[in-house]
Amino acid sequence: MPFRFENIDYLYALLLIPIFIVLFWLIQRARKNAFAKFGNSTLLSQLMPAYSKYKHTTKFILLLCGLAFLIVGWANPQWGSKKEKVKRKSVDIFIALDISQSMMAEDIQPNRMERARKFSQKLVDKLKGDRLGIILFAGNAYMQMPLTTDYAAAQLFLRSANPSQAPAQGTAISEAIDLAEQSFEEDNKQHKAIIIISDGETHDQDALDRAKTAADNGLLIYSVGVGTPSGGFIPTIIGGRSDYKRDEKGNPVRTSLNEGMMQNLADEGNGFYFNLAGSNVEEVSVALRNSIDQMEKREFEARVFNEYESYFQYFIAIAILFLIAEFLLSYRKNKWLGEKDLFGK
Repeated sequence: MPFRFENIDYLYALLLIPIFIVLFWLIQRARKNAFAKFGNSTLLSQLMPAYSKYKHTTKFILLLCGLAFLIVGWANPQWGSKKEKVKRKSVDIFIALDISQSMMAEDIQPNRMERARKFSQKLVDKLKGDRLGIILFAGNAYMQMPLTTDYAAAQLFLRSANPSQAPAQGTAISEAIDLAEQSFEEDNKQHKAIIIISDGETHDQDALDRAKTAADNGLLIYSVGVGTPSGGFIPTIIGGRSDYKRDEKGNPVRTSLNEGMMQNLADEGNGFYFNLAGSNVEEVSVALRNSIDQMEKREFEARVFNEYESYFQYFIAIAILFLIAEFLLSYRKNKWLGEKDLFGK
C-alpha cells in the first residue's frame, strides 16, 4: 500500500525539536552553574532531599515526544486502501525549468527563480490528469522526474529546484528538447508537449532548429518567458558578503529576458509563448491548460489508489498520552525510589 502525508509541508515543524533541545541544554547548564554558585553539591542535596536531578530531563523528553507525534498527526499520514484499474485519456507533458544563475535576477519579485517555481507548481495543479515529467537545465539538461502521474513528487522536485543543482552554467534549451524527445514512448507521435520556462538568455544556436525538428516529429513546444527586457543584476556571495556577478572588467553583469528567442522557440515548435513578468501566474497556467486541452489525447490504462485512509488520530492519541504523562510527572523524587539510583551512580 502506498503511504503519503496529506499535508507534507507541516513536517517542517519538526525542525523545532533540535532548537528546543539546544535551549533545554542551555537552561540546564545555567541551572547547574547557579547551583554551583549557591553552595556545595553535597550540602545542597541535604537541603533538598526531595529534589530529583533526572526529572527535568525525563519531563522534557516526554514533552518532545508529544510534540513530535502532534506534528506527524497534523501532517495526516495516509495509506492507500483501494486500488483499481482506470482508463485515462491524457497528453504526455514535460516541464523544462531553467535553473541557470541568471534565473536569480531580481527584475521581477522576489526573483525569476522563485516566480518560475511557483508558476511550475501551479501548472502541475492545472495539468492533473495528464502524465508529467520534469527536466531541469542550465549548461546541460537533466531528467529530474520521468513521465508519471505522481503529482506530489512533481511538486516536491519543482519546489526544491535551484541553480546549485547544475554543475555547469548556461541555458541548454536544445538539450532539454532532445532529452524530452528521447523520453517519450516511440509510438507517441502526436500526444506530447514540452513547456520550457526560461529567461531565454542562451547562446544555444541550435535551439530554434531543434525546436522545428521536434515539432515535425509531433512535439508541441510552449515557452514561458521569465524576467523583463530591461533586466537586472545577478546576486551572488563574494568573500562572505552579498554582491553581484561581475565580468572580467569588474562591472556587474546585467541579464535580460530574451523575449524574441522565447517567442521564436514557440513559433518553431507550433506552440504559444507566454510572458510571466507580471503577477499573472494564474492566468498563464489557465491559458496553458486550455491550450493543451485542445490537443488530441490518447487512452491508457493505469492502476491508481483512489481512496486513502487517514491515521492522524492514532498519532494525536499517542501525543496526548505523552503530554498527560509529562503533566502528571512531578519534579520531586518518588517516595518508593527515594533511595535508589536508576542510572547506577
